[in-house]
Amino acid sequence: MSTPAWMALVAIAFGCGLLLSRRRPHLPSGNWKDEATFTTLHIAALAGPSLRGGLTRDSARKAVRHLRRLLGTEAVALTSTEAALASDGPCGGDVLEQVRQALSSGRPQVTGASVAVPLAVAGRTVGALAAYDAEVNGALVRTVTEVARWIGGQLELAELDSARREALAELDSSRRRAVEAEMRALRAEISPHFIYNALTTIASFVRTDPVRARDLLLDFADFARYALRRTRDFTTLADELTCVDRYLLLERARFGDRLRFTVQVPPEVLPVPVPFLCLQPLVENAIKHGMGGEVRVVVRDAGPEVGISVEDDGVGMDPERARDLLDGDTRREGGIGLANVDVRLRQIYGEDYGLVLETAPGAGTKVLLRIPKTST
Repeated sequence: MSTPAWMALVAIAFGCGLLLSRRRPHLPSGNWKDEATFTTLHIAALAGPSLRGGLTRDSARKAVRHLRRLLGTEAVALTSTEAALASDGPCGGDVLEQVRQALSSGRPQVTGASVAVPLAVAGRTVGALAAYDAEVNGALVRTVTEVARWIGGQLELAELDSARREALAELDSSRRRAVEAEMRALRAEISPHFIYNALTTIASFVRTDPVRARDLLLDFADFARYALRRTRDFTTLADELTCVDRYLLLERARFGDRLRFTVQVPPEVLPVPVPFLCLQPLVENAIKHGMGGEVRVVVRDAGPEVGISVEDDGVGMDPERARDLLDGDTRREGGIGLANVDVRLRQIYGEDYGLVLETAPGAGTKVLLRIPKTST
């Protein structure tokens, strides 16, 4: 509990103690303060959750009966600046009219048998608390004023919670839009760079080897169905590796024995959720830069994580070019795909989970990534 809220409750407890001592003279001397403090905190705990929902008819209706017990008055009412929201006990007339002066002046208003105090949130008046009793004295005015301050604090917390929820919703919406834009960019790269070549390769087998052409066409259909399906944040590692397998079969048909590849994966990690389309761009990059050698995909079970490496033994590259690829420099082949995967991994898991490139001229290239097993 914040210091101002605690001080307000202490003041309320003291005021209620005066009221309790006035109205319950039979209590043993020295005990009324303890009882007043306990009663105040208990009733405030009952009224607080309703008020933290904001100042509405429903929240006011739930809170007024607790506020009446807290003040020990004959009646209590809550209003907004435009309407009487709820009351408990006989208020004797138009409540909004009775609190209008307090609303307009921003100061407590005492008239005959009632006390009206404005409710302020962040310096602006949002409503009023009115208390009605046969005896209105200084102690009651001070107590109602402190209760109104406490209510204002609860309403301010409600606004902060609402603003926080809206900010989180907007952040989540922005994240979804960013992921969708990145997926569109990745698919746009797949379409011109792969689909045309795959269909051309399949066409070349139609007359010479129609059975193989049919099998390759089915492989292409499976790959396209997976890669171009409706965007999802996650898929399983098994589905992602199946996509990679279809891609490699199509590329093998295109390049023949010039392309050699191996895939190693322990079966226990196949159900692990991974970001959709996170491996195929890495394999595609390895094929482009490792043609004439071998492409290796190795998956390791690393306890709470899955470690994946995509490696080629091709010509490699200098560190500056590797940085360009991760920065999404579209002048470099593969830049969009690697940068896209790197950004998505960081967005989903945090900055420590981006791609790591190990490479040097003449030493091949290895791309490393880590996937937490509890990613969804």
